Amino acid sequence: MKNVWLIGTGLIGVEYSKVLDALHVNHTIIGRGDTSASKFEEMRPGKKVIRGGLDNFLSTNPLIPECAIVAVGTHELFGVAKTLMEYGVKRLFLEKPGADTYDNLKQLYAIAKGNDAEVFMAYNRRFYASLLKAEEIIREDGGVTSFNFEFTEWLHVFEAAYGKIELNWIFWANSSHVMDTAFFLGGEPKEISCYTKTMEGDDFPKIFAGAGVSEKGALFSYQANWDAPGRWVVEILTKKHRLYFKPMETLQIQELRSVKVLPVEIDDHLDKEYKPGFYLETKAFIERDDARLCPIEQQVKKIDTVFNKIDGAHN
Repeated sequence: MKNVWLIGTGLIGVEYSKVLDALHVNHTIIGRGDTSASKFEEMRPGKKVIRGGLDNFLSTNPLIPECAIVAVGTHELFGVAKTLMEYGVKRLFLEKPGADTYDNLKQLYAIAKGNDAEVFMAYNRRFYASLLKAEEIIREDGGVTSFNFEFTEWLHVFEAAYGKIELNWIFWANSSHVMDTAFFLGGEPKEISCYTKTMEGDDFPKIFAGAGVSEKGALFSYQANWDAPGRWVVEILTKKHRLYFKPMETLQIQELRSVKVLPVEIDDHLDKEYKPGFYLETKAFIERDDARLCPIEQQVKKIDTVFNKIDGAHN
C-alpha cells in the first residue's frame, strides 16, 4: 500500500483525493485552515484532514512518504515544495506553475537536484482523451506539419474571483495549459518570434502574436487578445486532416478536400467521471510512468526560452 501525502484541501485537492481513492492509494490529507478542511471532509465523506498546516504536521516527525501531491495556491507552492524536499520527500507533483516567480522556480529546481528529488508539474491536458485520440490520428497521418493556437483569457472572470491579477499568475498558471498542449503535440519551439502590445493604462501586455518552427519541423503561429472576445483553441494540421480542440476536452476533424468539420468519437468516460485528465495523470505519477509528465527542468527551460518571450518578459 503506497503512502502518499496530499497537501491542500481546496477543490483541486478534492479532485486528487477522488482519483487516489479510485486507484486504491492510501493518502494523508494535510490542510491549514479549519474552514477549507471542513468543506473537504463534507465533499469527501470518511476522509479526515490533518489541520494546522504542513510545518505543524512535520513537527510530529511522520514517516517520509513515497511521494506527495501539492495542490495549494500559487503563492504557497514554493514554500510547501521546498519544505517537503528539505524534509526528505523525493517525489513531488506540483500544481501549475510550480512557483509564483521564475526565480523561485529555479530555486526549487536547484533544491530538487541537491536533494536528488523528482519534481513534476501537473499539466492534465496531456492526458485528455481528446489529445490521446489526436495522437493516434497524427501517427497514422505521418506527423504534424503545422499548428496554431489561441490563449485568450477572460480577465473579468479572474478579476471578479481574485481581484487584481498578475501577468505571471494568469499566464503561467492558466494560459500555459494551451501552449503546453500545442507544443506537446507539435513539438517544442526551435525558433520563435514574439510580439506583444500593452494598451495605455495597463500594467502588462494583453495582446499577443507570434510564429516559429518546432523541433519536429512543424511551422506554428499563435495569438491572443485579452481585451477582446475569444477562447482557448488548438488546431493541429497533418497531410490528411485538421484537428480542432475547441473546447479542448473535445476533438473535431476536417478531412482533406472537405469543408465539413465533424466530431471525433473518443472514449472520455474517465474525463467525465473525474476532473478531465486527472485520473490518468495521477495514475502515471503514482506508478512512476513519467513519459508524459512535465519534469521541473522542462518547466524551467520552457519558461526561460518560450513563455517569457511570448508574454514579453524577454522581448
